[in-house]
Amino acid sequence: MCCNQESSIMFSIVRTLAIATAIAGSAGALAAEPPEVGKSPWGAEDQLGRLNLMTDASRAAVLSRVAGGRVYDLSVEYFIGMPGWHAAGDPRYQIWMTHTPHGTVVDDPIGVGHAQNEHVSYTGSAVSMYTHTGTHIDALNHFGLDGRIWNGFEAREHLGDRGWRKTGAETIPPIVARGVLIDVAAGQGVDMLPPGYRVRRQDLVQALRAQNLTLRQGDVVLIRTGRMKHYEQPQAFMDNPPGMSLDAARFLVEESGAMVVGADNLSFETFPPEVQGNYVPVHTYLLAQQGAPIMELVQLEELARDRVYEFAFIGASLKLKGADAAPMRPIAIALRR
Repeated sequence: MCCNQESSIMFSIVRTLAIATAIAGSAGALAAEPPEVGKSPWGAEDQLGRLNLMTDASRAAVLSRVAGGRVYDLSVEYFIGMPGWHAAGDPRYQIWMTHTPHGTVVDDPIGVGHAQNEHVSYTGSAVSMYTHTGTHIDALNHFGLDGRIWNGFEAREHLGDRGWRKTGAETIPPIVARGVLIDVAAGQGVDMLPPGYRVRRQDLVQALRAQNLTLRQGDVVLIRTGRMKHYEQPQAFMDNPPGMSLDAARFLVEESGAMVVGADNLSFETFPPEVQGNYVPVHTYLLAQQGAPIMELVQLEELARDRVYEFAFIGASLKLKGADAAPMRPIAIALRR
């Protein structure tokens, strides 16, 4: 979308949140208790949340069912101008050359001489990007409530100038689990969900029924909206994307036991937010209250094309100490049914 459109959406989000805050602060407006972050059933020092559901036995079980054959790459490509929430201040992806063959001949940076530099071509590059750029996983410290994150860790105690000392991206282990694709777009009979479409619980139930699949505890569940078809047109990709509702997120985690959730968009949820009662964003619900990591910008088009709905999910993210997200390059391999 253009800058004005993107800014308009961000303004709408801020305005809606402000209204929600005002409502929550009105005397007698809400009868429910204020929402709080989740306390881990795995102990007071737990930093993994629902990733504790992954065990040696669960990894062995899924790998024993690998059918072999094609390996599906679930990562997007990184390129200058790629989609991002730039209006919110997120830095853009950049790549630049630090060394080129001709430049090395001219500069002779390590003093090996003109002849050596002419003979041996040398190229180097560097990149700069926001940690939530491209295919990535959100760490549990990404969203919180009242200065606290998952398991009650407080920002004033655990957040320094070098990042979080709790639940940083370096704590996310390599993930090997049963993966499930829920093709919501196909379930609605379309190639791509309409702009702003809010995926509800019933949409997920309908798609799973059509795919003849049932979710299990410990699954990595990936939602296809079809928006990835616009990935190489960043303005179109970012313009009012479809995404998840809170009741759909609850279905995935609380009802079905998902360990990690993800989607092919960059927001996972959709906007404007649903303001009902003691409102929390879907991100806050999943990360801070349920301890469920979120993956975004997951490339699901090839899985959907081949109707591979159940697979071994294998992925590892960069160990960025203290970060609230990290890039990853997950793969999928079909399982025997």
